[in-house]
Amino acid sequence: MPKIKLMLVDDHALVRSGIRMLLQAQSDMEIVAEVESGEEAVAKTQDLRPNVVLMDVEMPDMNGIEATRLIKEGVPETAVLALTMYEDDQYFFEMLKAGASGYVPKRAAPDELVTAIRTVSQGGVFLYPSLAARLVKDYLYRDEEEEESGDVLTPREQEVLVLIAEGLTNAEIGEKLVISVKTVDRHRENIMRKLNMHSRIDLVKYAIKKGLIDLEE
Repeated sequence: MPKIKLMLVDDHALVRSGIRMLLQAQSDMEIVAEVESGEEAVAKTQDLRPNVVLMDVEMPDMNGIEATRLIKEGVPETAVLALTMYEDDQYFFEMLKAGASGYVPKRAAPDELVTAIRTVSQGGVFLYPSLAARLVKDYLYRDEEEEESGDVLTPREQEVLVLIAEGLTNAEIGEKLVISVKTVDRHRENIMRKLNMHSRIDLVKYAIKKGLIDLEE
C-alpha cells in the first residue's frame, strides 16, 4: 500500500522534531516536508500535494486557520489535521469551518495522533475524545447564542479587538502581541467581516457592550 504522505507545519523546531521521531517509526507514513509558517505550508502543499497536513493553529504572519482555508481551496484532496496546544471552542470551530478534518491537542498520546492521521487520510473526521462532548454541546446552542451576541471571534481576534478599541495603532498592536503588522491587518479585516462592522467606532461600541473594555479605566 502507498504510504501516507505527511507535511508538518509548526513554527517550533523542537515540536517538529518530536513529531518527526514518532511518525518516522510508522511503516505506513512518510514525511515529505516540514515548514514553519502558514504561507510556506500553502506553497508547499501546491507543489507536493501531501495526503495529510499536520497544522499548528497559532503561527506568525499567517495562522493555521487561514492556511487551512487556502490549502483546501487549492488542493481540496489534502486533509488538514489541527495539532495544537489550544483547546478553545472557537479555535476548534474556526478550523472546521476552514476545512480541517480533525483537531488534536499536543497533549494527546502518541497513538491517538497516529490514529487521527490514519483516520483523516482515509476521508474520515477525528475529534479528540475529551473535547468532543463539550464541543458537541456547544454546537447545539451555537446558533441561538450567535443570534444574541454575534460573538464569533477567536481569542486572538478578541485581543486585537480590545487593543483597537483602546486606540492602539496596528504597529503598536503588533509589537504588544509579537506579531507582524500584516497579521494585525488580517485580524482587523476578519473582525470587521465577522461582526459586520465598518469603523473603529463600531468596534469600540461592541467592545464596551461585551464588557471587553471599561471606560472608567
